Amino acid sequence: MEDIDEGPSIVVETGSVDLQGGGDDDTQSAVPSEALAAVEELKEELDQITVEPPKVDLIPIIQVDENLPSSYKENNNKEKLVLQYAENFRRQYVHLYRDRKPLLLCPLNECGVEKFVCTTIRPTLLRYNELYDYDGCAEFVSDYVTFDPLVPPIELPKTMVSPTKVLKTQRGNCFEISTLLCSLLLGTGYDAYVVCGYATRETTLCDEAREICPLLKMKNEIKKEEQKKEVKKYSVKPPKDLRSKFILKQEAREVEAQRKEEEKRRKEEELRQEELEKPPQDELFGLRVHSWVLVLAGKREVPENFFIEPLTGNAFPTGNDSFLGIESLWNNNNYWVNMQDCSNGCKDLIFDLGDCTRWEYMFPNNEKPVLEIPELEMDGLDLEDDEDDEKEEEKNLDMPTSWVDALELSLTDFQSRCPQGKKTLLYKRAKLEKFAHYLLRDGMVTRLSIYHDRELKDLIQVKEWFSHRKDMLDLRVHNHRTGIVTEYYKEGRQRHLKEHLYKAGSPAAETDRTMIFFHHARVDGLVKREETPLEMTEHFLERDDFLFYRHVQYGKRQRRLEPASTLPSSNPRPILKIVDRFHRNPAKPASEDVAELVFLISEDRIQLTFHHQDDKITASTRDFLKPANASDKGAILMYSADMTSTFQVDPHQKSAKDLYIYNLLVSLVDQEDKTVASVRESEEEVREILNDRMAEESRSDLEISVYDTERNEKAKQHRVERELLQMEEKKRREEMELDYLAPFLAQIGDPERLMRQQALKLKEDCRADLKQRLIDEANLIQARFEKETAELQKKQNWYQQNQVNMHKDDEEEYLAFCSEAMFRIHILEIRLNRHKENAPHKYMALEQRLRTDPRLSEHF
Repeated sequence: MEDIDEGPSIVVETGSVDLQGGGDDDTQSAVPSEALAAVEELKEELDQITVEPPKVDLIPIIQVDENLPSSYKENNNKEKLVLQYAENFRRQYVHLYRDRKPLLLCPLNECGVEKFVCTTIRPTLLRYNELYDYDGCAEFVSDYVTFDPLVPPIELPKTMVSPTKVLKTQRGNCFEISTLLCSLLLGTGYDAYVVCGYATRETTLCDEAREICPLLKMKNEIKKEEQKKEVKKYSVKPPKDLRSKFILKQEAREVEAQRKEEEKRRKEEELRQEELEKPPQDELFGLRVHSWVLVLAGKREVPENFFIEPLTGNAFPTGNDSFLGIESLWNNNNYWVNMQDCSNGCKDLIFDLGDCTRWEYMFPNNEKPVLEIPELEMDGLDLEDDEDDEKEEEKNLDMPTSWVDALELSLTDFQSRCPQGKKTLLYKRAKLEKFAHYLLRDGMVTRLSIYHDRELKDLIQVKEWFSHRKDMLDLRVHNHRTGIVTEYYKEGRQRHLKEHLYKAGSPAAETDRTMIFFHHARVDGLVKREETPLEMTEHFLERDDFLFYRHVQYGKRQRRLEPASTLPSSNPRPILKIVDRFHRNPAKPASEDVAELVFLISEDRIQLTFHHQDDKITASTRDFLKPANASDKGAILMYSADMTSTFQVDPHQKSAKDLYIYNLLVSLVDQEDKTVASVRESEEEVREILNDRMAEESRSDLEISVYDTERNEKAKQHRVERELLQMEEKKRREEMELDYLAPFLAQIGDPERLMRQQALKLKEDCRADLKQRLIDEANLIQARFEKETAELQKKQNWYQQNQVNMHKDDEEEYLAFCSEAMFRIHILEIRLNRHKENAPHKYMALEQRLRTDPRLSEHF
């Protein structure tokens, strides 16, 4: 093949081949075939070459806030030394452990400056009581900050902003949120650390769709032991059981078999549900980077170590399966690297940070107690002084102060709790909604919706928590399956209602409902009231009359032709029967102490049952027939022996006299009227409570503290009005002080335009007024001066007359008086001289102002 330099040149273009060269026509016709072959060979070689663009890590453009302190934008000498120390530590770590992931040591902050992670923590104690305990801090941080997942999820972040920016923007990744939470925990006295490690997919993505809602978990569940009934020695023996023991055993065996079969089916259903609810397999299991907070035992009376997940605010034991391993952890004083095996997660880890074999710390000034090693005899080995000097220098290297500005949180931001004041969390068959205080008109702060299915479509129950309600409503539970609504109230409500249970479809009176009251705050000691359309039952406690139970039975209301607006009290339900039960009154004998009193109103009868005597197994009873004129007011009741019947347990007891029985009948008839009136009052109280509830729900008034100047509209409006009045008064006074012609203008009617004669008169009057005031002031000072002088002269004459017979105390008093009088005379003399000097200047200044005044200058 001929040399390419000597032959024709080849120019390759897309889709065609151009041959250019010199020579005759024969040469030109022979070249194209060889050139074409060379081109094809070159093309095949070029096709085998693949060019890949280099991968460049794009650093995001950071916009620096000019208002940030200088510590955010640059490092001081001590921080630079710490960065060099951390870089040296990183190189040694990479050299010794090539198979481990890199450490998070010096990420970039919001200004693009490298900052050591320990100095990013700023221990802070905020002024809110809710943030003094770890659970309050964790709940607040999880609600207040919106979580941004790491991208990619298996790499450490290259930037980590300060906690101040996290509080300001309410956004951050897991490392930034953990740093903020650790800062708050350290400020409240906990031994807290930021952890860098690995967690499950659900934990790193804050996915709680397969977790049970914390509000549904039973806390401090106490199992009450069943109280065994005391068997009395002389109790009546139960009748003999004449059933076949073989048949009973067979029946019990069948019941046990059915129970086991039901238990087996239930377990199989649970296993099937667990298999359906299992998350799909994670391809990045064990590689997802995550950060959380470790709290060690010791400080703040913490009994044992535990983890806090900052994204959810939940606390977990250190052996929880969600945390798969730890690479390192740090606080504001030091940095530790985990040297233990994490193949079994964090279950086998020992958090003794002073043990150098398990935790390698970066700075020599480790605050944790170091594992003591017995000293070895070093025969023939002398340590050089230089090494000791180097160790001493290393001990002097400590952590610089945090570069983060002080963490501040306003009351408005703290009360907002969540971004935009609301947040929704999805759990296993539940949805939790959180709202800021005063965000909703009805004062709701939390709503928990419980569902039957995983898709959250079949609603079972809704729980709503309220705050700052004037009606003291605290919790409302609505069961959508049964339609029953239960409301819980705090103490301090009118009529002292504690709980109210009713059906959502029939909230009106005379329907099924249950009311529970704070009995210690009520005069009647009412604890519970149960009502149905035909019955009402009341339970009492700690009453003087020993009443503890009342049951009322109603009949059907008779229909009347009345307007629709007629109140229910005008046509009450007829009462058929009232049953009252009483506790034992030890002041009365059992045969006279009523245990049960029954008013059979529909039958005009009254039944009495007395308490059991200690040595009797039955109780005495007495029945009455009401007289025909019992309903007549002021009438004398008729009585006959056939109107009463008695059962007396003790046959040897004397029968009661007719007068006693008659008085008892009279008192029972009167008590029946009072009991009926009390029942009607209870019915009216129920109606009033329901009317109040309707009005309260329509208004939903919230209590606002007088110290809350932002939300208290009345106080705010009153304050604004007072400020406006003060400003107007101040402005008016300033105008009055500046306008020296205002009094003289008012004397002539304050005309819009002055005539020449009026202007001349105003000028003369103003000058005359100033002159007279200056003269009056001088005369006043002169009068005071002469008065002080006369008093001093009088005192001196008295001293001359009584000098011979004067005591020492009187002489000292005289000298003190003369000293004070001379001081006052000297001051008045100075004031008078100064006034005489300043008076002409004031007169000339007024003359100049009158000449330059726009209202008078046109006439002069």
